Amino acid sequence: MNALRGMMWLLVFQSAGELLGRGLALPLPGPVIGMVLLLLALHWPVVQEPVAACAEFLLSHLSLLFVPVGVGVMTHLSLVSEYGIRMLAVVVLSTAAGLAVTVLTLHLLRDRHPVLAAATTPAKDGDV
Repeated sequence: MNALRGMMWLLVFQSAGELLGRGLALPLPGPVIGMVLLLLALHWPVVQEPVAACAEFLLSHLSLLFVPVGVGVMTHLSLVSEYGIRMLAVVVLSTAAGLAVTVLTLHLLRDRHPVLAAATTPAKDGDV
């Protein structure tokens, strides 16, 4: 029953995000706004406990969520054989670009923020 309450909270925040996004004509998608609202609400136990139960249930059945993707690939196997190399190149390049942006952002933040600089600098032989 707690997992159902968690699913209810997830749907409430997604719906609230959709309403805010469309109602205020925000440049962010509704589910993203809903996730930010959910992140803020997770500080309250009345939201945190049911959402945790729902997350455990969904994660235990995560492999089922890949079945539609596998069926889609099998259905469109001719497209995959025709454009497979291009799709692989796009996935590899976009992953590399995402990693590069993440590393550059970390380096910029580390250079500007003393706490991050201290946390990411390797310890020397006499340091504790």
